[in-house]
This record gives sequence, structure tokens and C-alpha cells, in this order.
Amino acid sequence: MHEARFFEKLEDDKVKCHLCAHECTIDPGKRGICAVRENREGTLYSLVYGRLISGNADPIEKKPLFHFLPGTRSYSIATVGCNLQCQHCQNADISQYPHSHDGDITGTNLTPAQVVAKAVASGSASIAYTYTEPTIFAEFAWDTARLAREKGLRNVFVSNGFMTEASATAMADVLDGDNIDLKSFSDRFYRKVCKARLQPVLDTITRMKKLGVWVEVTTLLIPGLNDSDEELHDIAQFLHATGPEIPWHVTAFYPTYKLLDRPPTPLATLRRAREIGLAAGLRYVYTGNISGDPGENTFCPGCDRLLIERSGFSIRQNRIADGACPECGARVDGVWR
Repeated sequence: MHEARFFEKLEDDKVKCHLCAHECTIDPGKRGICAVRENREGTLYSLVYGRLISGNADPIEKKPLFHFLPGTRSYSIATVGCNLQCQHCQNADISQYPHSHDGDITGTNLTPAQVVAKAVASGSASIAYTYTEPTIFAEFAWDTARLAREKGLRNVFVSNGFMTEASATAMADVLDGDNIDLKSFSDRFYRKVCKARLQPVLDTITRMKKLGVWVEVTTLLIPGLNDSDEELHDIAQFLHATGPEIPWHVTAFYPTYKLLDRPPTPLATLRRAREIGLAAGLRYVYTGNISGDPGENTFCPGCDRLLIERSGFSIRQNRIADGACPECGARVDGVWR
């Protein structure tokens, strides 16, 4: 156990957690919605500090982050647990593990220094806090990220964005990049499909960008649930108002976990979403979870020349020079070195 941050003590040994936007009030001996933070006699503890369920060196493109040190590897870690309960979670076996295993917490014990050493040994340029929701292991992520920076590594979150102002602001101090899921532009969708709310996610996207973290956004398009022209236009308009340089990844859904009654996303839907995003003024919109489509490539926002050609998570060519297009000199937004 590790004493948690972001909580306050209440009467009768209750605590109120301020880590994520649920802001659970937790009775003694009980846990929050994430099932990995427990009230022990009036003090909140993280049960997953250093209890890693996964550690792999992935292409940064897998996060997906397309404008953040392309072609490099990111040492990716996770613990069990999540603060959302999405019906279509692709990693439900680990994100919902405590719920499906009577509260059990599993994982291999590692210190922040050991994680950083593994990242350095793997030749990674960054550490990614990913696979499950990194907010729920924020204390370990923060300690690890601080040491990683001392060793010249960058830090990235792959997050659902369901954070509080306090936790997002604290993590922004040690994060360099953040891919945030914007699962829908409907609060009803969030409540029904994810057991969450929309507004905190919008707030986190805006806040992270204002705090200087490089932000990319992913929307998994589920046929009939969040893929209408109206909703896609609303997302594109929000992102454009927040920053037209924010890359938007529109990715294909495949039936999984509890959401098995929907078909896979047609390629035509992804292409339509990309057109909507570009028409709204976004500079970079990418199709994902489907290989071989030109929509996974990066084009110059000035002259529209091909700059980065991708195939899945691999880069075939990268023509960006010092963050600019070699043809017209236009600045290409991102973190390039």
C-alpha cells in the first residue's frame, strides 16, 4: 500500500477522493469506483502503487501519438483497475480485474527507478502510462515520470481524461504528451456506455493543452452510437476551438467485451469523419485501427505534400526536417526531438 494523494478526510473516518471526476466519498474499509483506492481508518491508500501488470516497449504510434517523437519506442506500463467501466473496453481483462476477481490486486512489484532503468535499457525515448487508465495509478506515474525526466526520457499519458483539475494540473508538471479519449460528444453516451460524464473530459483536454502538454485526441467510432455527422461535427468544432493543431484520431471499432451487438466500423465512416474534421479546420485528422488507408499519413498543413508515410505502427518515410515541411517550410505542429 501507498498513501494516496488528492483526498480529504471527512467525519466518521470517511474520505473524499479528488483524483478523478467521480470524486468518490469512501467509507472506512471500502474502495472507490476504480476498486484500487481504499480507505483504511480514515486514510486513503493506493493499492496499485508499483504493482505493474504490464511493461512493454511499444512504437509511440501505437498509443496513438503521431506528432510526438515519431519512429521512437515508448516503454509502456500499467496496473490493474480503471475509473470507467466501458462496455467496449479492449483491455477489460486488466482494467476490470479487481471487479471480476473479488477485489484482488495482482501485478509485479517494481520501483519507479526500476521502471526507468527498464525504459532506458529498452532504448525507449519515453515512458507511456497506458493500457488501463493511468489516472488511477497517478502517484506511481508521477514518481516514475519525475525520475524519467532526470534520465532524459519523456512521459506520456494515454488517458480517458476523466480527471479533476487538481490531478490534471499535478500530472501536467511531469507529462510531455497525452492522448485523450473523447469517446463521444454525448453525455448520455458517457453515462450509459462508460458510467461517466462528458464535461470533465472536455475540461481535461482544454486544461492539458493550456498547461503546455502536447495533446492528441482519439475517438473510437461505434456504428449507430457515436458516428452521426452531427456528433462528429460537434467534436471537430470543439477541437478546433481548443486548438486546430490538435491531431484527431478517428478509429475503427470491433465488437468486444460487452458490446457485441454492433458491427465493425466501415472504412467509409472513418473517411467521412476525417473529411468532417478537415472541413472544420483541423490540420491533422487520422484514420486508425485499419491499415493501408492514406488517412494514417501526415500531410503538410501548408502545401499538402506527404510528410510521414505510415503502415500500421511502422513509419515508411519521415520527411519532416526540424519540425517543418522541406517543400514549403511550413511549421508542422508536434514534438519532434
